[in-house]
Amino acid sequence: MSFTSSVKNEVSKLNTIETENIAELSALIRNIGILNENSIKIITENSSVARRIFGLLKDIYGVTPRVTVRKGYNYNKNLMYLLEVKYKMNVILEDLSLYQDNNYLVIPKEYILGDNESERAYLRGLFLSIGSINDPKKSRYHLEFLVDNEEYALFLVNLLNHFLLNAKYIKRDNKYMIYIKEAEKIGDFLRIIGASQALLYYEDIRIYRDHKNMTNRLNNCEQANIDKMIMSASKEVKEIELLEETGTFDLLDEKVKEVAKYRKKYPEASLLELSEIISIETGNAITKSGVHHRLKKIHDMIEKIKKN
Repeated sequence: MSFTSSVKNEVSKLNTIETENIAELSALIRNIGILNENSIKIITENSSVARRIFGLLKDIYGVTPRVTVRKGYNYNKNLMYLLEVKYKMNVILEDLSLYQDNNYLVIPKEYILGDNESERAYLRGLFLSIGSINDPKKSRYHLEFLVDNEEYALFLVNLLNHFLLNAKYIKRDNKYMIYIKEAEKIGDFLRIIGASQALLYYEDIRIYRDHKNMTNRLNNCEQANIDKMIMSASKEVKEIELLEETGTFDLLDEKVKEVAKYRKKYPEASLLELSEIISIETGNAITKSGVHHRLKKIHDMIEKIKKN
């Protein structure tokens, strides 16, 4: 079962009050309903969503939809659930703010989203009908809805962003995709629609992935520092050898010669490690900055030789 199906199965079983149910059903029929003069047809691949719609129509309007199950035409031949309503059509459509004065409405009236809970319910219906969310364990973070109207897409973006979800939309062929890509915002959306079990799973995976990514970044940073240190030490050894080859090494003072000797002896040591080794073996304390200062004198002499 996909993560999307798992979330839909969970929220389809929530106990909610009638005002929330009306908002949820409005979103469901708006997005997967086929409306004509004779009937309202609603098609879904998810059996839990089909049961949810069946129950809402029966509880709110006292109608029993006719249910047909058939094989789909998509590549994996999923079962399709068709719910058909032929009675109280006008009452249902007008009550759900889908139809008014012989016109179908793109945007529902304000009373559908009368309070915060109704807004959450509408988003729940939106997800049950056309929502898709990637499993955080398998792929990148992504939540999307695909709608057929730009005005409606903008309405949904504003509704999602009312909850600070940073939703955006783009045109895709002749449709519009509303999407959220930030991991924390997707978690917030699951919380908003009441998918508590899915949220726990999602947050566990997200925290694990974030921790793993942080560890990888630290390891990469540490490796980069090691590589940088080795390259620097290798350059210092080459400069010391060049002074020896040109007969100018003896021009250095004894303290610089001492550091040069230990650099050649321990070519992979960091400056801090080199300072500790020299301090222990010679009994003369020297700091990391002291080692750096003396190695810089070697570098400066190399630069003078190159100029001359």
